[in-house]
Amino acid sequence: MHTIARPTTLLQDLRLLPAQYWILFSGTLVNRFGHFVIPFLAIYLKQRGQDPRMIGLILGAYGAGGLIAGVVGGYLADKIGRKPTMLISCVGAAGAMLLLSQAESVTSLAALTMLTGVAGAMYGPAAGALIADLIPPHLRVRAYSCQRLAINLGFALGMATAGFMAKKSFMLLFIADAATTLILALTLFIGIKPRKIEMKSGSGWKPALAHMKANRPFKLAIVSSLLVGIVFWQMSSSYGLQVTEGAKLDERTYGLLMALNGIMITFIELPLTSVTRRFDPGKVMTVGYILVGLGMGLNGLGANAFFLITSMIVFTTGEMISLPVNNSYMASLAPDEMRGRYQGVMSITWASATMLGPPLGVALYEFSPGVLWIVIMGMSFAAAAMMFSTRHKSGT
Repeated sequence: MHTIARPTTLLQDLRLLPAQYWILFSGTLVNRFGHFVIPFLAIYLKQRGQDPRMIGLILGAYGAGGLIAGVVGGYLADKIGRKPTMLISCVGAAGAMLLLSQAESVTSLAALTMLTGVAGAMYGPAAGALIADLIPPHLRVRAYSCQRLAINLGFALGMATAGFMAKKSFMLLFIADAATTLILALTLFIGIKPRKIEMKSGSGWKPALAHMKANRPFKLAIVSSLLVGIVFWQMSSSYGLQVTEGAKLDERTYGLLMALNGIMITFIELPLTSVTRRFDPGKVMTVGYILVGLGMGLNGLGANAFFLITSMIVFTTGEMISLPVNNSYMASLAPDEMRGRYQGVMSITWASATMLGPPLGVALYEFSPGVLWIVIMGMSFAAAAMMFSTRHKSGT
């Protein structure tokens, strides 16, 4: 691997991140703490008497909303700016969440869940582009890793709180979710003053797609991200079946294993970037994707506590190595004036993985758990091979 980053310490780099970034970090932490409803939506719908088929349809609508949001959010981030797009997203998501709390029919539940997905996921492309605008290339791995810390820490703390709230009233979840989203909007409105990006002629999708078509490293990275995204979504689908059906353990054990993932990310990922940021990003992602695949592949050796814990540790190590570098690398491949649309394609890719990963994984698990883990490991290795073939030497 090629050394590409100057040897500064973690604390030195964190001090160099601008005040506006830390405002964004704080708002994200609060918002993710209040990300209550979607993780509990299946339980909520079941308690409302919806059958599993309808619950699957409604949850699928949320993923479809994410696909639409990648197109709309990426375009708006470049057309009207990062901050206005993020504000529209926050206010729209809060309103959609409150409307969803009042929905009764399957049609209204699906439509408002999709609207919530569209409004909420529009935030991602604009926020990703804004971080790249604010942060110089050599600090982006740190910045994106800090953002992941805010997301994971806020989500972990929020889920612990949400369980108690849901026991009292699901309506509290909807209100708190909307309120924290509006707090994020207020934080952005007051604190964020993004630098002006000079938009060149042709702010639509056609010129951006033409640019992406000629951008071979980006095409390889997007395909590899789709494959790895499908692998990642096994953690919320077939991995749970491996725990509860394969190993005959209870849901509490599954929750503890997922908590292990969050704890490792919270305490290890940011210091780990002191190492990963020094090397060629394509090679770092190669190593990370291989570990992700090995982590999932270990489940093929048996369904017991030892393999489940080892699988989670290896998988999470691969995640911590690859994802912060992935975000920085993707940002470096986009011109300033197209960065929102590039981030939009990333959002579409992950939304597609959200829709494809769980049903594919569950279907393969029902056919044969061994086949599933071999296929999943193969996907990760294919993604690693694509990243290994890239040559990218610019600083991250």
